[in-house]
Amino acid sequence: MAKTRLVLLGATGSIGTQTLDVVRMHADEIELVALACGHRVEDAVRYAREFGCKHLAFGDDSVRGATALNALDADVQVDFGPSAVEALTQLEDVDVVLNALSGEAGMRASYATLKAGRVLALANKESLVVGGELIMPLATHETMLPVDSEHSAIYQCYLGENPTQARRIWLTCSGGPFRGKTRDDIARFTAREALAHPTWNMGPKITIDSATLMNKGLEVIEAHHLFDVGIDDICVVVHPQSCVHSMVEYVDGSVKAHLGVADMRIPIQFALSYPDRWESPAEQVDFTKMHALEFLDPDFETFRCLALALEAGRAKGTLPCVMNAANEIAVAAFLQDRCRIVDIDRIVEQTMNAFDVEDVESIEQLEEVDRRARRFARELVAKGVLQ
Repeated sequence: MAKTRLVLLGATGSIGTQTLDVVRMHADEIELVALACGHRVEDAVRYAREFGCKHLAFGDDSVRGATALNALDADVQVDFGPSAVEALTQLEDVDVVLNALSGEAGMRASYATLKAGRVLALANKESLVVGGELIMPLATHETMLPVDSEHSAIYQCYLGENPTQARRIWLTCSGGPFRGKTRDDIARFTAREALAHPTWNMGPKITIDSATLMNKGLEVIEAHHLFDVGIDDICVVVHPQSCVHSMVEYVDGSVKAHLGVADMRIPIQFALSYPDRWESPAEQVDFTKMHALEFLDPDFETFRCLALALEAGRAKGTLPCVMNAANEIAVAAFLQDRCRIVDIDRIVEQTMNAFDVEDVESIEQLEEVDRRARRFARELVAKGVLQ
Protein backbone atom coordinates (compact mmCIF):
# COMPACT_ATOMS: atom_id res chain seq x y z
CA MET A 1 0.00 0.00 0.00
CA ALA A 2 1.29 3.48 -0.88
CA LYS A 3 2.37 5.73 1.95
CA THR A 4 0.35 8.80 2.95
CA ARG A 5 2.28 11.81 1.65
CA LEU A 6 2.20 14.49 4.34
CA VAL A 7 2.91 18.23 4.45
CA LEU A 8 3.42 19.51 8.00
CA LEU A 9 2.84 23.21 8.63
CA GLY A 10 4.10 24.40 12.01
CA ALA A 11 6.67 21.63 12.30
CA THR A 12 8.68 23.12 15.15
CA GLY A 13 5.76 23.86 17.48
CA SER A 14 4.22 21.57 20.08
CA ILE A 15 1.74 19.89 17.71
CA GLY A 16 4.36 19.74 14.97
CA THR A 17 6.99 17.96 17.05
CA GLN A 18 4.42 15.48 18.37
CA THR A 19 3.35 14.84 14.78
CA LEU A 20 6.97 13.99 14.00
CA ASP A 21 6.84 11.41 16.82
CA VAL A 22 3.91 9.78 15.05
CA VAL A 23 5.70 9.86 11.69
CA ARG A 24 8.78 8.22 13.26
CA MET A 25 6.70 5.41 14.70
CA HIS A 26 4.81 4.86 11.44
CA ALA A 27 7.48 5.47 8.83
CA ASP A 28 6.05 2.55 6.86
CA GLU A 29 2.71 4.40 6.60
CA ILE A 30 3.66 8.09 6.27
CA GLU A 31 6.11 9.97 4.07
CA LEU A 32 6.88 13.54 5.17
CA VAL A 33 7.40 15.39 1.88
CA ALA A 34 7.46 19.00 3.09
CA LEU A 35 7.49 21.04 6.25
CA ALA A 36 7.09 24.68 7.24
CA CYS A 37 7.72 26.76 10.32
CA GLY A 38 8.18 30.37 11.31
CA HIS A 39 11.81 31.07 12.11
CA ARG A 40 13.40 28.09 13.88
CA VAL A 41 15.86 27.32 11.12
CA GLU A 42 18.13 24.84 12.91
CA ASP A 43 15.22 22.69 14.07
CA ALA A 44 13.56 22.74 10.65
CA VAL A 45 16.79 21.81 8.87
CA ARG A 46 17.38 18.95 11.29
CA TYR A 47 13.89 17.59 10.69
CA ALA A 48 14.16 18.02 6.92
CA ARG A 49 17.40 16.02 6.91
CA GLU A 50 15.99 13.33 9.21
CA PHE A 51 12.87 12.74 7.13
CA GLY A 52 14.31 13.43 3.69
CA CYS A 53 11.98 16.37 2.96
CA LYS A 54 12.54 17.99 -0.42
CA HIS A 55 10.49 21.12 0.31
CA LEU A 56 10.98 23.56 3.17
CA ALA A 57 9.30 26.92 3.85
CA PHE A 58 9.77 29.60 6.50
CA GLY A 59 7.01 32.08 7.21
CA ASP A 60 9.54 34.60 8.54
CA ASP A 61 11.38 36.09 5.56
CA SER A 62 14.12 37.48 7.84
CA VAL A 63 15.72 34.03 8.19
CA ARG A 64 16.66 34.00 4.50
CA GLY A 65 20.40 33.40 4.29
CA ALA A 66 20.70 31.72 7.71
CA THR A 67 23.90 29.68 7.86
CA ALA A 68 22.07 26.58 9.10
CA LEU A 69 20.45 26.30 5.65
CA ASN A 70 23.85 25.34 4.22
CA ALA A 71 23.44 21.88 5.79
CA LEU A 72 20.60 21.03 3.39
CA ASP A 73 21.18 18.93 0.31
CA ALA A 74 21.34 20.84 -2.96
CA ASP A 75 18.07 19.36 -4.23
CA VAL A 76 16.00 20.64 -1.29
CA GLN A 77 13.78 23.56 -2.33
CA VAL A 78 13.64 26.35 0.27
CA ASP A 79 11.43 29.43 0.16
CA PHE A 80 10.44 32.22 2.51
CA GLY A 81 7.39 34.26 3.48
CA PRO A 82 3.71 33.43 4.13
CA SER A 83 3.06 32.70 0.45
CA ALA A 84 5.83 30.09 0.49
CA VAL A 85 4.12 28.29 3.37
CA GLU A 86 0.80 28.34 1.53
CA ALA A 87 2.49 27.06 -1.65
CA LEU A 88 3.40 23.79 0.07
CA THR A 89 -0.29 22.90 0.12
CA GLN A 90 -0.27 22.95 -3.70
CA LEU A 91 2.56 20.48 -4.27
CA GLU A 92 1.59 17.62 -6.57
CA ASP A 93 2.90 14.78 -4.39
CA VAL A 94 0.66 15.52 -1.38
CA ASP A 95 -2.25 13.61 0.18
CA VAL A 96 -2.67 15.27 3.59
CA VAL A 97 -1.76 18.70 4.97
CA LEU A 98 -1.55 18.93 8.76
CA ASN A 99 -2.00 22.60 9.62
CA ALA A 100 -0.45 23.28 13.03
CA LEU A 101 0.34 26.92 12.35
CA SER A 102 -0.38 29.29 15.23
CA GLY A 103 -3.02 31.99 15.02
CA GLU A 104 -4.89 33.62 12.17
CA ALA A 105 -1.91 33.07 9.86
CA GLY A 106 -3.05 29.48 9.29
CA MET A 107 -6.38 30.41 7.68
CA ARG A 108 -5.10 30.86 4.12
CA ALA A 109 -3.25 27.54 4.26
CA SER A 110 -6.43 25.73 5.33
CA TYR A 111 -8.45 27.37 2.57
CA ALA A 112 -5.79 26.57 -0.06
CA THR A 113 -5.52 22.94 1.08
CA LEU A 114 -9.22 22.26 0.65
CA LYS A 115 -9.41 24.19 -2.62
CA ALA A 116 -6.64 21.93 -3.94
CA GLY A 117 -8.67 18.82 -3.03
CA ARG A 118 -6.31 17.60 -0.32
CA VAL A 119 -7.26 16.23 3.09
CA LEU A 120 -6.85 18.84 5.82
CA ALA A 121 -5.82 17.63 9.27
CA LEU A 122 -6.68 20.77 11.21
CA ALA A 123 -4.89 21.87 14.37
CA ASN A 124 -5.20 25.59 13.61
CA LYS A 125 -8.50 26.48 15.25
CA GLU A 126 -8.40 30.08 14.05
CA SER A 127 -9.02 28.80 10.52
CA LEU A 128 -12.60 28.08 11.52
CA VAL A 129 -13.01 30.70 14.24
CA VAL A 130 -12.14 33.44 11.74
CA GLY A 131 -12.90 31.86 8.37
CA GLY A 132 -15.33 29.05 9.09
CA GLU A 133 -18.05 30.52 6.88
CA LEU A 134 -15.65 30.41 3.92
CA ILE A 135 -13.80 27.19 4.69
CA MET A 136 -16.56 24.78 5.71
CA PRO A 137 -18.35 24.85 2.32
CA LEU A 138 -15.14 23.41 0.84
CA ALA A 139 -14.93 20.54 3.35
CA THR A 140 -16.57 17.15 3.72
CA HIS A 141 -16.56 14.58 6.49
CA GLU A 142 -13.70 12.84 4.70
CA THR A 143 -11.59 15.85 3.73
CA MET A 144 -11.35 17.68 7.06
CA LEU A 145 -10.21 15.80 10.14
CA PRO A 146 -9.84 17.72 13.41
CA VAL A 147 -6.63 17.36 15.40
CA ASP A 148 -7.67 19.20 18.58
CA SER A 149 -8.25 16.52 21.22
CA GLU A 150 -11.80 17.72 21.94
CA HIS A 151 -12.89 17.93 18.32
CA SER A 152 -11.28 14.63 17.45
CA ALA A 153 -13.26 13.15 20.35
CA ILE A 154 -16.52 14.66 19.09
CA TYR A 155 -15.78 13.47 15.55
CA GLN A 156 -15.32 9.93 16.85
CA CYS A 157 -18.49 10.12 18.96
CA TYR A 158 -20.42 10.92 15.77
CA LEU A 159 -19.04 7.93 13.86
CA GLY A 160 -21.87 5.52 13.01
CA GLU A 161 -24.53 7.94 14.23
CA ASN A 162 -27.14 10.13 12.53
CA PRO A 163 -25.94 13.67 13.33
CA THR A 164 -29.49 15.02 13.16
CA GLN A 165 -30.30 12.89 16.22
CA ALA A 166 -27.69 14.62 18.39
CA ARG A 167 -29.11 16.86 21.10
CA ARG A 168 -25.97 18.65 22.25
CA ILE A 169 -22.21 18.47 22.57
CA TRP A 170 -20.43 18.46 25.92
CA LEU A 171 -17.06 20.15 25.37
CA THR A 172 -14.65 19.42 28.22
CA CYS A 173 -11.76 21.48 29.53
CA SER A 174 -9.31 21.00 32.39
CA GLY A 175 -9.99 24.47 33.79
CA GLY A 176 -6.36 25.51 33.32
CA PRO A 177 -3.87 26.52 36.01
CA PHE A 178 -6.27 29.01 37.63
CA ARG A 179 -9.27 26.74 38.13
CA GLY A 180 -11.06 27.70 41.34
CA LYS A 181 -9.37 31.10 41.59
CA THR A 182 -11.21 34.41 41.79
CA ARG A 183 -10.63 37.32 39.44
CA ASP A 184 -8.69 39.13 42.17
CA ASP A 185 -6.54 36.02 42.64
CA ILE A 186 -5.54 35.68 39.00
CA ALA A 187 -4.85 39.41 38.61
CA ARG A 188 -1.64 38.86 40.56
CA PHE A 189 -0.30 35.98 38.48
CA THR A 190 2.61 36.40 36.08
CA ALA A 191 3.00 35.01 32.60
CA ARG A 192 5.37 32.35 33.92
CA GLU A 193 2.74 31.11 36.37
CA ALA A 194 0.06 31.17 33.68
CA LEU A 195 2.25 29.04 31.41
CA ALA A 196 2.23 26.17 33.93
CA HIS A 197 -0.69 24.18 32.47
CA PRO A 198 -1.68 21.22 34.70
CA THR A 199 -2.34 18.74 31.88
CA TRP A 200 -1.18 19.60 28.38
CA ASN A 201 2.22 20.53 26.94
CA MET A 202 1.44 23.34 24.49
CA GLY A 203 2.90 26.50 23.00
CA PRO A 204 2.78 29.77 24.98
CA LYS A 205 -0.13 31.40 23.14
CA ILE A 206 -2.51 28.45 23.46
CA THR A 207 -1.41 27.90 27.07
CA ILE A 208 -2.42 31.45 28.01
CA ASP A 209 -5.67 30.98 26.11
CA SER A 210 -6.25 27.89 28.25
CA ALA A 211 -5.56 29.87 31.42
CA THR A 212 -8.17 32.50 30.46
CA LEU A 213 -10.55 29.86 28.98
CA MET A 214 -10.47 31.78 25.70
CA ASN A 215 -9.19 28.56 24.16
CA LYS A 216 -12.44 26.85 25.10
CA GLY A 217 -14.44 29.70 23.60
CA LEU A 218 -12.50 29.35 20.35
CA GLU A 219 -13.18 25.61 20.44
CA VAL A 220 -16.92 26.21 20.82
CA ILE A 221 -16.91 28.30 17.63
CA GLU A 222 -14.77 25.68 15.90
CA ALA A 223 -17.18 22.90 16.94
CA HIS A 224 -20.11 25.02 15.77
CA HIS A 225 -18.62 25.07 12.27
CA LEU A 226 -17.23 21.53 12.20
CA PHE A 227 -20.41 19.80 13.34
CA ASP A 228 -23.08 22.30 12.24
CA VAL A 229 -24.35 22.72 15.80
CA GLY A 230 -25.69 25.92 17.38
CA ILE A 231 -23.43 27.80 19.78
CA ASP A 232 -25.91 27.29 22.61
CA ASP A 233 -26.11 23.54 21.90
CA ILE A 234 -22.43 23.21 22.85
CA CYS A 235 -22.00 23.03 26.64
CA VAL A 236 -18.61 23.74 28.17
CA VAL A 237 -17.87 21.65 31.24
CA VAL A 238 -14.75 21.76 33.43
CA HIS A 239 -13.25 18.30 33.82
CA PRO A 240 -10.01 18.52 35.85
CA GLN A 241 -8.94 14.91 35.23
CA SER A 242 -8.79 15.46 31.43
CA CYS A 243 -9.75 11.84 30.80
CA VAL A 244 -13.06 12.46 29.01
CA HIS A 245 -12.05 14.48 25.96
CA SER A 246 -15.65 15.41 25.01
CA MET A 247 -19.12 13.89 24.67
CA VAL A 248 -22.11 13.89 22.34
CA GLU A 249 -25.63 13.53 23.81
CA TYR A 250 -28.37 12.07 21.60
CA VAL A 251 -32.11 12.63 21.62
CA ASP A 252 -32.83 9.28 23.32
CA GLY A 253 -30.72 10.32 26.33
CA SER A 254 -27.68 8.28 25.35
CA VAL A 255 -24.31 9.97 25.72
CA LYS A 256 -21.22 8.85 23.84
CA ALA A 257 -17.94 9.90 25.43
CA HIS A 258 -14.38 9.64 24.15
CA LEU A 259 -11.92 8.77 26.92
CA GLY A 260 -8.17 8.30 27.02
CA VAL A 261 -4.89 9.58 28.37
CA ALA A 262 -4.00 13.23 27.83
CA ASP A 263 -1.60 12.75 24.92
CA MET A 264 -1.95 14.84 21.76
CA ARG A 265 -0.29 12.14 19.69
CA ILE A 266 -3.53 10.14 19.84
CA PRO A 267 -5.75 12.67 17.99
CA ILE A 268 -2.85 13.60 15.69
CA GLN A 269 -2.41 9.97 14.74
CA PHE A 270 -6.15 9.40 14.27
CA ALA A 271 -6.28 12.28 11.78
CA LEU A 272 -3.48 10.63 9.80
CA SER A 273 -4.67 7.02 10.07
CA TYR A 274 -8.45 7.47 9.59
CA PRO A 275 -10.42 5.31 8.95
CA ASP A 276 -7.87 2.90 10.44
CA ARG A 277 -6.32 2.89 13.90
CA TRP A 278 -2.60 2.30 14.44
CA GLU A 279 -0.56 1.37 17.47
CA SER A 280 0.18 4.52 19.46
CA PRO A 281 3.26 5.69 21.38
CA ALA A 282 0.94 7.02 24.11
CA GLU A 283 0.56 5.36 27.49
CA GLN A 284 -2.49 3.18 28.10
CA VAL A 285 -5.16 4.44 30.46
CA ASP A 286 -5.61 2.53 33.73
CA PHE A 287 -9.16 3.07 34.96
CA THR A 288 -8.46 1.27 38.24
CA LYS A 289 -6.25 4.20 39.25
CA MET A 290 -8.91 6.78 38.39
CA HIS A 291 -10.90 7.23 41.57
CA ALA A 292 -13.16 10.08 40.45
CA LEU A 293 -14.23 11.99 37.37
CA GLU A 294 -15.45 15.54 38.12
CA PHE A 295 -17.60 17.74 35.89
CA LEU A 296 -18.07 21.37 36.93
CA ASP A 297 -19.67 24.54 35.56
CA PRO A 298 -17.22 27.10 34.18
CA ASP A 299 -16.87 30.42 36.03
CA PHE A 300 -17.98 32.97 33.42
CA GLU A 301 -17.42 35.92 35.78
CA THR A 302 -13.77 35.15 36.48
CA PHE A 303 -12.98 33.85 33.00
CA ARG A 304 -14.77 36.46 30.89
CA CYS A 305 -12.91 35.53 27.71
CA LEU A 306 -15.12 32.45 27.44
CA ALA A 307 -18.28 34.58 27.57
CA LEU A 308 -16.88 37.01 24.99
CA ALA A 309 -16.01 34.19 22.60
CA LEU A 310 -19.54 32.79 22.89
CA GLU A 311 -20.94 36.27 22.22
CA ALA A 312 -18.81 36.54 19.08
CA GLY A 313 -19.87 33.06 17.98
CA ARG A 314 -23.54 33.92 18.30
CA ALA A 315 -23.09 37.18 16.37
CA LYS A 316 -21.20 35.40 13.54
CA GLY A 317 -19.99 37.44 10.58
CA THR A 318 -16.74 39.31 11.19
CA LEU A 319 -17.03 39.58 14.99
CA PRO A 320 -15.16 36.31 15.69
CA CYS A 321 -12.34 37.71 13.52
CA VAL A 322 -12.23 40.90 15.59
CA MET A 323 -12.36 38.93 18.84
CA ASN A 324 -9.56 36.59 17.77
CA ALA A 325 -7.30 39.41 16.55
CA ALA A 326 -7.69 41.38 19.77
CA ASN A 327 -7.01 38.30 21.83
CA GLU A 328 -3.78 37.53 19.96
CA ILE A 329 -2.53 41.08 20.60
CA ALA A 330 -3.57 40.98 24.26
CA VAL A 331 -1.96 37.60 24.90
CA ALA A 332 1.28 38.77 23.28
CA ALA A 333 1.23 41.86 25.50
CA PHE A 334 0.70 39.73 28.62
CA LEU A 335 3.57 37.42 27.67
CA GLN A 336 5.75 40.55 27.39
CA ASP A 337 4.56 41.83 30.81
CA ARG A 338 2.87 44.81 29.17
CA CYS A 339 -0.53 44.08 30.72
CA ARG A 340 -2.10 41.84 33.36
CA ILE A 341 -3.94 38.63 32.56
CA VAL A 342 -7.25 40.23 33.62
CA ASP A 343 -6.62 42.96 31.03
CA ILE A 344 -6.87 40.42 28.21
CA ASP A 345 -10.66 40.19 28.28
CA ARG A 346 -10.91 43.98 28.67
CA ILE A 347 -8.84 44.51 25.52
CA VAL A 348 -10.94 41.94 23.67
CA GLU A 349 -14.25 43.41 24.84
CA GLN A 350 -13.35 47.02 24.01
CA THR A 351 -12.13 46.00 20.57
CA MET A 352 -15.29 43.98 19.89
CA ASN A 353 -17.43 46.95 20.93
CA ALA A 354 -15.57 49.24 18.53
CA PHE A 355 -16.38 47.24 15.38
CA ASP A 356 -19.59 46.75 13.42
CA VAL A 357 -20.47 43.19 12.46
CA GLU A 358 -20.27 42.56 8.72
CA ASP A 359 -21.22 39.53 6.66
CA VAL A 360 -18.20 37.45 5.67
CA GLU A 361 -17.44 37.83 1.97
CA SER A 362 -13.80 36.89 1.36
CA ILE A 363 -10.46 36.03 2.95
CA GLU A 364 -9.17 39.45 1.88
CA GLN A 365 -12.00 41.12 3.80
CA LEU A 366 -11.22 39.05 6.91
CA GLU A 367 -7.53 39.90 6.65
CA GLU A 368 -8.38 43.61 6.49
CA VAL A 369 -10.71 43.33 9.50
CA ASP A 370 -7.97 41.41 11.32
CA ARG A 371 -5.43 44.19 10.60
CA ARG A 372 -7.77 46.93 11.82
CA ALA A 373 -8.70 45.02 14.99
CA ARG A 374 -5.05 44.35 15.79
CA ARG A 375 -4.21 48.01 15.32
CA PHE A 376 -7.05 49.03 17.66
CA ALA A 377 -5.99 46.49 20.31
CA ARG A 378 -2.34 47.59 20.09
CA GLU A 379 -3.42 51.16 20.75
CA LEU A 380 -5.27 50.04 23.86
CA VAL A 381 -2.17 48.26 25.12
CA ALA A 382 0.06 51.24 24.28
CA LYS A 383 -2.20 53.66 26.14
CA GLY A 384 -2.16 51.43 29.18
CA VAL A 385 -5.59 52.77 30.07
CA LEU A 386 -8.37 50.20 29.89
CA GLN A 387 -11.89 51.42 30.58
